[in-house]
Amino acid sequence: MNGFVYLKNVSTLKLDTEKCTGCLMCVFVCPHNVFEIKNRKSHIINKDLCMECGACQKNCPENAISVQTGVGCAAGIIKGFINGTAPDCGCDSSKSCC
Repeated sequence: MNGFVYLKNVSTLKLDTEKCTGCLMCVFVCPHNVFEIKNRKSHIINKDLCMECGACQKNCPENAISVQTGVGCAAGIIKGFINGTAPDCGCDSSKSCC
């Protein structure tokens, strides 16, 4: 799954760098390497890689990370893979269903 990009610009992942202490937990638990540490703070490398599993939020001792957990856009990824098309969950840009 390395480099698997989910639907663009739909991830609910948010990081409050003011709360972050650079403990590295998000880096350790993220299955898609969404985070990196720079200048003793976590930073999101590529938000579109986030599958919204919630591991980062659950393991952040400072509550600096928030994400709406669920299936993410796995259904859209699977549909695109089967059809040989770009990932699509059927949402239009005015809805927030993913």
